[in-house]
Amino acid sequence: MRRTRALVAAASAAALLTLAGCSSDAETESEATETASDDAAFPAVVETTFGEVTVEEEPERVVALGWGDAETALALGVQPVGATDWLGFGGDGVGPWAEGMYDESPELIDALQPSYEAIAALEPDLILDVRGSGEQERYDRLSSIAPTIGVPEGGESYLTTSDDQMTMIATALGMPEKGDELLAEVDTAFADAAEAHPDWAGQTVTAATRTGDGWGAYVESEARTQFLLNLGFEQNPEIDALTEADSNFFVSISEEQLDLIDADLVVAFPIGVETADITDDSQWQALPAVADGRSLVIDGDLSNAYSLGTTMATLYAIDQMVPLIEDALG
Repeated sequence: MRRTRALVAAASAAALLTLAGCSSDAETESEATETASDDAAFPAVVETTFGEVTVEEEPERVVALGWGDAETALALGVQPVGATDWLGFGGDGVGPWAEGMYDESPELIDALQPSYEAIAALEPDLILDVRGSGEQERYDRLSSIAPTIGVPEGGESYLTTSDDQMTMIATALGMPEKGDELLAEVDTAFADAAEAHPDWAGQTVTAATRTGDGWGAYVESEARTQFLLNLGFEQNPEIDALTEADSNFFVSISEEQLDLIDADLVVAFPIGVETADITDDSQWQALPAVADGRSLVIDGDLSNAYSLGTTMATLYAIDQMVPLIEDALG
């Protein structure tokens, strides 16, 4: 089952490590071959909203700017020399599911207002801005430095799906088959979890959040909702009813309408506010799902993994969230 996911971003790090006990020269050579790009894959052509981009030969110095682009490259065995830390992880700018994957730390570049001078100083031969804003001016400046893989058609405003992100980056790096394998690994993890919990099938779910501006819920096509639907749940029809034709991400919900997020399962997380702003809210506590214990409020690394959507982050989120849902639904 191939997920359609947005925005807001690889397989488990273990898939990129040596198998325990493997020490022979033949095994080491095989492992190196598995993560190396295929010379026959070049020149590689990637379709973007700005037109076709041709990568003539295997990139050696990659700068990854889009949300989750660096993690996606890492999952494919490529270590960017420059990257962004979208979620403020610190260190190498990656979550715990990708820690230790850099041999040398990348130069961290501001996500929203990158220094083009700093990027140029890294002398990249490929720039990844696949899950980004999709602004023409930004793309023009980046592509004047090096070939740039921008957003796909429809991927503007950080709405590139995780499948598109992996496919485009894997193609640009000369590893399209490896990209397919990593996506298939995530699909299998979702399918296994859904098969192990047939009672989740058909139960309604809401992917909700509280921000500094108030409450909201994610539409059916958005990554966070798709994560839950891939486990067998169905979108809360009340949220569907609020979704306008041009809403491809998120719907705002007033405090007076908060009961609309009630479902068989409600999963919520904070953005820019404290977790207690959700859990201590009297209207939240009054929701039937919350009163019955059929709700989750996630934060920290799990919230970041759930939101990021790279394949490494998604595998981490599946592993962490499934037991929580089991407890909530009994």
